[in-house]
Amino acid sequence: MSGGFEGTSARGAARSHRPAGQERVPQHQTRIAAIIKYLFLRLFLTTSALLPLPLLHGLARPLGSLLLRLPNRAARTTLRNLKACFPQLDEPSVRDLARRSLRHSLCALFEMGRAWIWPMPRMAKLIREAEGVNEFRDAVAAGNGVILLAPHLGNWEIFGISMCHGSPAHFLYMPPDNPALDRLLVRSRARGGLRMAAGGQAGVNKLLRALRAGELVGILPDQVPADGSGVFAPFFAQPAYTMTLACKLAQRNGVRVFCGYAARLPKSAGFRAVVRELDLRYENLDDSVTAMNQAIEEMVQECPDQYQWEYKRFRRQPDNTGFY
Repeated sequence: MSGGFEGTSARGAARSHRPAGQERVPQHQTRIAAIIKYLFLRLFLTTSALLPLPLLHGLARPLGSLLLRLPNRAARTTLRNLKACFPQLDEPSVRDLARRSLRHSLCALFEMGRAWIWPMPRMAKLIREAEGVNEFRDAVAAGNGVILLAPHLGNWEIFGISMCHGSPAHFLYMPPDNPALDRLLVRSRARGGLRMAAGGQAGVNKLLRALRAGELVGILPDQVPADGSGVFAPFFAQPAYTMTLACKLAQRNGVRVFCGYAARLPKSAGFRAVVRELDLRYENLDDSVTAMNQAIEEMVQECPDQYQWEYKRFRRQPDNTGFY
């Protein structure tokens, strides 16, 4: 699921404070730009939903190689993250992994049409192989409350929507600024019975009520949270400012925690869904967060080229130094 709960206040502050001398953009121009972006997205989603998956993945291969050659933020951040997290790799190996990672990121982009538009039964058939899914569904059916952690690995959209299908579920997310886009996002995910909980305290309260009702809640655990909503914990031996919400919710009696992803299979054959149960019940919150990051790291190690390395996961540092 795109987005998380952090950053609401920061975005509001950014909108209310602009550099001296910067003119306000007229509202009608802002609305026109939002409409154009929305129409472009709808066209992109419809087109990508119609095109064959092998063709879309085939397009991602040369584009990913091109991204690595051209100056751009995604390539720079990917290389910086990989060099820090895999110090044992030499330069050619890092660049090869970066190339494959950028290709998979483009694959995730091109798969949005299937995740957002395809009917649920059809989209669910993209999951060709599964590990631990039956145990996860049994836990959800028990009605004691389940937390599903979906890190940015493989296609987290298809994974999250598929795993929540058929069960009352809430997923925490950060609404986009464009109201039309937000309605599209919420509507597309709701077709699988998934209800979105917008970020902030109101969203957290929705998750709490869902857990009390014995329902399923979903969280993206590897996003940088807002100030005061996280602690530093190691991730690939790097200090990563990590949300504490999932670990706090996991302390509730009877609640079980699972973590998983949907990895792309070779030759565009679909996805392999992997779901594993985690024990995050530690007396010390730092230990719980460390265990969560360790579980995510172990999953990333299984298919490191399918992780979203272009995300600035380490932009917050304990000493406030710049990582990127």
